[in-house]
Amino acid sequence: QVRLVESGGGLVQPGGPLRLSCTASGTIFSIDTMAWYRQAPGTQRELVATITSAGSTNYADSVKGRFTISRDNAEKTVALQMNSLKPEDTAVYYCNANIRPYRFTNLIYWGQGTQVTVSS
Repeated sequence: QVRLVESGGGLVQPGGPLRLSCTASGTIFSIDTMAWYRQAPGTQRELVATITSAGSTNYADSVKGRFTISRDNAEKTVALQMNSLKPEDTAVYYCNANIRPYRFTNLIYWGQGTQVTVSS
């Protein structure tokens, strides 16, 4: 069974940095695109950043220049380095991955979420 486990959330002051990590485990043949989403109270879940298996990245306009997504294919991890954090970045952050548990099976998996709070 495939699992995604996030870590690194917490409370940070405005302007500060925070790094989130997510590790995939279980029966995995390969991992395609990995991503981070976030959901603030009363809002819909929104895409923050994506990274393909080849390393191509894409970001939401609201985080461009502040956030950096990266991955380690050998370790099956994806990270989100968040700099210059703003109060409006406060949300639960979710790891997402398109994983092939077996060669011809392609499924979407989600982590349990980690809270990020930006406040003084």
